[in-house]
Amino acid sequence: MNKTIISPSILSADFMNLETEINAVQEAGAEWVHIDVMDGHFVPNISIGVPVVKSIRKKTNMFLDTHLMIENPEKYIEAFAHAGSDLITFHLEATKEPEKVIELIKSFNKKVGISIKPKTPAEDIIPYLDKIDLVLVMTVEPGFGGQEFMHDCAMKIPVIKQNAPENLIIQVDGGINNLTAKICTSLGANSLVAGSYIYGNNNYQSAIENLSH
Repeated sequence: MNKTIISPSILSADFMNLETEINAVQEAGAEWVHIDVMDGHFVPNISIGVPVVKSIRKKTNMFLDTHLMIENPEKYIEAFAHAGSDLITFHLEATKEPEKVIELIKSFNKKVGISIKPKTPAEDIIPYLDKIDLVLVMTVEPGFGGQEFMHDCAMKIPVIKQNAPENLIIQVDGGINNLTAKICTSLGANSLVAGSYIYGNNNYQSAIENLSH
């Protein structure tokens, strides 16, 4: 996989004009769109839920990269699958039975991702790498956009890469800009989530190109 997958996070988009914003990043070259779902319990913020994912699915053919920052994700997998998510990423820290959540997501023919928070060591995720499609390494504390990149978290990337099957997508989210993107890809990441760097830029296309090269 040579090209870095860029997944613009709609957390930084203009919610009053979400359809326009999603179309704009697609026209700018993005193939994925990152949807942050927060419940106010697992992370100290509340964002969007199933109805918004369903609405987005009706308006775009982009790959919907849904990141569940919620407690007990197993309760909501079916709803997000039916809403039109293509990939469902849950947090290793949010469930006592990660293998059951993996199987549940697969039962709806969706791709599976697992995310780890900054304080969770890379070693904790290694037992699941051959069962999933994507690992999401958080380089900020999940919950709010616009935070500063935590360099020590990026050092989890080579540990994961060393233990991962060749086709595993290693995605990084948090404080991604043209400089931190290069750090992540040089360490082995092949997918980047960026919110404020893309949506805060006057030229979405140049922002996306800066991240993918």
